[in-house]
Amino acid sequence: MDIKHHHHHHFLLISCPAQGHINPTLQLAKRLIGIGGTHVTYATTIHGLTQIKSFPSLEGLSYASFSDGFDDGIKPTQDPNMSEFKLVGSKTLKALIEKISTSQDHSGPVTFLIYSVLLPWAAEVASDCGIPSAFLCIQSTTSFALCHHYFNHFHNCPPFPNSMTIEGLPPFAPTELPSFLLPTSPHVSIIPIFQEHIQVSEQGKPNSSLVLLNTFDALEEAAIKVLRSSGMNVIPIGPLVITGFWEESENQSSDAGFRCDLFDKSEDDYLQWLDSKPDSSVVYVSFGSMVVLKRDQIEEMLNGLVESGLPVLWVIRCAEKGGDQEAQIMKIKNRLKIKEQGLVVPWCSQMEVLGHKSVGCFVMHCGWNSTVESLVAGVPMVGCAQFSDQNTNAKLVEEVWGVGVRAKENEEGVIGGAEIKRCLEIVMGDGERGEEIRRNCEKWKGLAKEAVKDGGSSDYNLRHFIGGLG
Repeated sequence: MDIKHHHHHHFLLISCPAQGHINPTLQLAKRLIGIGGTHVTYATTIHGLTQIKSFPSLEGLSYASFSDGFDDGIKPTQDPNMSEFKLVGSKTLKALIEKISTSQDHSGPVTFLIYSVLLPWAAEVASDCGIPSAFLCIQSTTSFALCHHYFNHFHNCPPFPNSMTIEGLPPFAPTELPSFLLPTSPHVSIIPIFQEHIQVSEQGKPNSSLVLLNTFDALEEAAIKVLRSSGMNVIPIGPLVITGFWEESENQSSDAGFRCDLFDKSEDDYLQWLDSKPDSSVVYVSFGSMVVLKRDQIEEMLNGLVESGLPVLWVIRCAEKGGDQEAQIMKIKNRLKIKEQGLVVPWCSQMEVLGHKSVGCFVMHCGWNSTVESLVAGVPMVGCAQFSDQNTNAKLVEEVWGVGVRAKENEEGVIGGAEIKRCLEIVMGDGERGEEIRRNCEKWKGLAKEAVKDGGSSDYNLRHFIGGLG
């Protein structure tokens, strides 16, 4: 289908200013522009925009911001359910749409709004402005389907279910559900926000009931099917990750930089360090941009890694200069140095690391972006889930796709060193299970690549979506 002849579209894409929200949204921006005839404006909060270290540039892409009421970045603790954000954001987003639409530049008025997770109120703003909108679901479709199931069956009728099932998948125990659904969760204030996302998606209004999924047909077939059968208009267009390292040609470097970083790059040349290691020998450890591990968890993680004897590249962000945390990071660096076993860096370009031939497994929190990045790179995973949809994703990694193992917590809620070592022995070892995990990784890597290439299922779905806008 050739989209070139369609009207000129101007998509406004908005997300919260978190690393894991910005990058898939920008990848979508890049694909929309790639399909042709479109201009994209990416917007986040005023403070969020100031945090981005460098902006990827692309013809047809511009940047803007709207206010969440906290432009100095100091968030009040009294706004856990983001009602202030909704109040101020609704006004300032509307003003932004009007401003773009009356501006004299060549990009034209906004014709479509795509909003990411935690911003369901944006659908109403779009509808007030007379433009259609879609929700970009950047978490796993399975966790979205579990939320949907929970709201439709259990939300107002305790007790909490002892398991939930989606046809075609193994049953999910409470500890395997998105954690904010649990009555004990500190993030329970997110429930109404997800409920609103689902209500908007279920209304079946032609202008605001679309859901774009950061997944692909083969990966989450059962969850996609369940949402469709409930009447939701869901369109799998993922994985929305940097795909530059697939093309072994001269445009190798062009895409690797197409991301926004909220953190400063490492001083250490970790790629050179990786070059010096044998193929598939290195354990890459990172817990994303949100997770800050507890002190005793870091201690146990270090013990397990040291005892495994494997080379380690560990990304640890230091939340504040000086103090306890910095001292602990120094201690880790020194211990790995004495053992000549590894490198600790504050941040890295994750896709470049996962795409490096010396990386043999990824010890991670199972955030959705990291999970699909690992799948796309064909790297086995050790899942150490912490919160949100991570427990659900860890179950998929181990039981549904067979691309890794889930590390189990002890009674204190900590994953012990011996458990880390056990998991590493499975995924890095030459036993039968390790072999099978590596075979599955190759299989899913191939399927992910198929989905996004020209004419693949996700590519087709995205073109069809734009084509349908007229």
